[in-house]
Amino acid sequence: MEQVASTVELAAADAVPAECRPLRARARSLAKALFKYSPLLLLVGGWQLLSTRNPQVALMLPAPTVVLHGGISLFRQGLLQQDVMASLERVAVAVGFACLIGFPLGMLIGASRAAAWLLEPIVDFFRPIPPLAWIPLSILWFGITNAQNEFIIFLAAFFPIVLNTREGVRDVEPKLLRAARTLGAGPLAIAGTVVLPSALSSMFVGLRVGVGIAWMALVAGELVASTSGLGYLISQGRLLFRSDYIVVGMLMIGVIGLALDALTQLIQRLAMPWRQEK
Repeated sequence: MEQVASTVELAAADAVPAECRPLRARARSLAKALFKYSPLLLLVGGWQLLSTRNPQVALMLPAPTVVLHGGISLFRQGLLQQDVMASLERVAVAVGFACLIGFPLGMLIGASRAAAWLLEPIVDFFRPIPPLAWIPLSILWFGITNAQNEFIIFLAAFFPIVLNTREGVRDVEPKLLRAARTLGAGPLAIAGTVVLPSALSSMFVGLRVGVGIAWMALVAGELVASTSGLGYLISQGRLLFRSDYIVVGMLMIGVIGLALDALTQLIQRLAMPWRQEK
């Protein structure tokens, strides 16, 4: 029976003209995508019906069409682009500094017992303190400036990067280290050819977690003390009683967060081509 079924499938495939096969493949891909996101589409449709048929709900949660109209209005005024770019700039600067300091520090703590004895208690002491708890002090130190928000974002991204890098270095196979030493490799050669490639996966996990937490800390910081950014947009929407602006800001946070995570995964695939070969 299986041979007969496979023969029928091959005959059906041969019966389809070659130029139509790509179209059929695209149609199947589109159907799979629609099926995958059908719960989300149903949720948006239910949201639309609930908001349009219930005025009380519409005041608290505007319909998707109202949110879309508010987003278009902000875009035409240039305010949405301005806030998005302000938030992205703060994240880029803060996460960049977190990587420049966090990756080397994590590798040092993971590779050296002396460094771990000296620095690990300091890192473990400050790590549980939420980044948002630093906002009052950061305002006193930096004022309501970009530096204040970037400091909060830096703290949010720094500790996941350090901890995951440390664990990645400590999880390097001892056999690989012994083999490298047997072949005459020095400390720098071992760090570049053995430790770093082995720890890269954990380092990227720390980067992805750090970027996600940093994005959340950014929005919270902008809600409290900022004159631009998506958090500021949400705060202004609350003051102006424009719930559509609030939802626009929230949706942009989600979309940009997904984009940043996808970008991090792309960089990881480029930096670790051997990982995809497994």
